[in-house]
This record gives sequence, structure tokens and C-alpha cells, in this order.
Amino acid sequence: MYGLALASAIGMGLILLMGALVTKTGSGDGCGTDWPLCNGKFVPAYTIESMIEYSHRFVTAVVSLFVLGAAVGTYMVLRHSKEAMMFAFGTLFFTILQAILGALAVIYPQSDAVMALHFGFSLLAFSSALLLAVGIKTGAYVPKGSPARSKSVRAPVIAPHMRKWIWGAAIYSYIVVYVGAFVRHTESSGGCLGWPLCNGAVIPELNGAVGIAFAHRVAAALLLIVIIIIAYKASRPDASSPLLRSASLWALVLTVMQVFSGASVVWTLSTDWYLLTALIHVVLVSGMFGVLCYMCVLAWRAARKPESMDSSSL
Repeated sequence: MYGLALASAIGMGLILLMGALVTKTGSGDGCGTDWPLCNGKFVPAYTIESMIEYSHRFVTAVVSLFVLGAAVGTYMVLRHSKEAMMFAFGTLFFTILQAILGALAVIYPQSDAVMALHFGFSLLAFSSALLLAVGIKTGAYVPKGSPARSKSVRAPVIAPHMRKWIWGAAIYSYIVVYVGAFVRHTESSGGCLGWPLCNGAVIPELNGAVGIAFAHRVAAALLLIVIIIIAYKASRPDASSPLLRSASLWALVLTVMQVFSGASVVWTLSTDWYLLTALIHVVLVSGMFGVLCYMCVLAWRAARKPESMDSSSL
């Protein structure tokens, strides 16, 4: 079970990376308007664009099998846990949804706003798969009455006001991620040249690509402030458990790193390092969102009555 869940999480992370690679290299049209074939062939012509696009499709198909297997396995072994079922079938749902959206984008060209959702759904699938794998690995779904249940960690203590901050940060971070994906799909990365200033100004003229890129910067800066506040609040023993303090610290580190990786994307726009920095940015953003989702699970569990919980903590 754990092997399938872990493979699903790693696979979804790879899909996120390959999706960003497709967008950054302009390979979305590498297979024309054919799907699931590529330019009418099962094995496409060996052009860079077609191979990148077709590899993305192939990996998605393989990972989908892992996700399906994890969902079936969860139902057979862990259906007593509503939490495990939610993550397993949530992963399956968002995997199917992002695959359908990707197929429609090939056959019927979609707007940049819709295509940005493609990355957002993939991110939700990755986070669900990650939480399922972590839960299984740490014995979070041990059934009631099992001798191993007594070994599970109790629900973390998280003050109500902290739970609101955590949920708010996770929801807001998804909005920031969506805006970032919109920047990528509208090719607005070059709208703001230079960092931290935008085209040499604190507040540039907000039109076109400049406005889109600047909006993403402001949104990311606000997210960093929110994460700093959460990390500070979590450092107080009366507000949270050691587990949440550790998770909030990870969230802060990853948020800081993704801010500077975003800056490196701007600094390398006209160099050969641009693709690498852009992919690193995707990895860090995915990790940050995954940690925030984990913190949401902790907050959710802390708000539940002990007797109603499938297990106590991830």
C-alpha cells in the first residue's frame, strides 16, 4: 500500500515538473491537435517538442495507473479511515480532471486562465498523494481495536486562531500559485525585468504582462508575510504542538526559497539557466504547498473530537 501511495506522490511531482517543462519550452503543440496519438502516430516524429509533449502524456498515463492502484488498495485495506479514502480518491479525481483538461487543451485550444487551472489541479493531486503516503508511512490510519493503535501519536494541540491562520494561508497560497501559473501561460515572466524592483520602479505601470507579473510578486510577498506570522505564532508553546512548529518552520524555509527562486527566474530570463531555475521554482512551490496542506490536516485533526478520529496524527 505504501509503495503505491509513494509512487503516486513521486509520479505526480514528476508530472508537475514535466507540465512546466512543456509550457516553458513551448511544446504544447508538439503533437498537433491529436490526442492520445501524437501527430496521428503512436510513436511520434523525433522532434524535441513532440518528444517532450508525448513523454508528458506517457508519464501521466503510467502515474494514473499507480494512482488508481492506490485508490483501490486504500478501499480494500483502509476504508475504515475516511481520511485515507479522502486523500486516495481525491488524488484519483484531480488526476483524471487534470488529464481531461490537458487533453481538451490539445484538441480545443483553451484560454490561458483555464490552462493555469491545469497546473492547479495537478498540484492538488500531488498534495493529496503526498498526504496519503505520509499518513500510511506514519501509521496514521491504524484501525480502532488494533494493538498498534496505542503507538500512534495523539492529536496535536493547535489553538483555534492558529487553525484559521493555517487554513487561510493554504487557500491564499493556492491563489498565488494560480497567478504564477497564469504568468507562465501568458508568457509574462519578462513583464518585470529586475528584482526586487519591477522595471526599475517600486510600482510600475500596471498594464499587460507587467501588471500580471507585478501582481504575482505582490501576492508572493504577502504570502511570505503570512507564513512568517504563522511561524512566529507557532513558536509559542501555548498556541501549537512541536509537530506544527516544525511544519511551520519548513513552510517558512520553503517560502523564502521559492521567493528567491522566483527572483532567479527573472535574473536568468535571457540565459541558458532559465529553464533550470524555472523548474526549481516549480519544485519549491509544490513542496511549500504540500507542507501547508499537511498543516491543514493537523489543524483539522486538532479540531476533531478524539473519539471520532481514525488516528491521531500524521
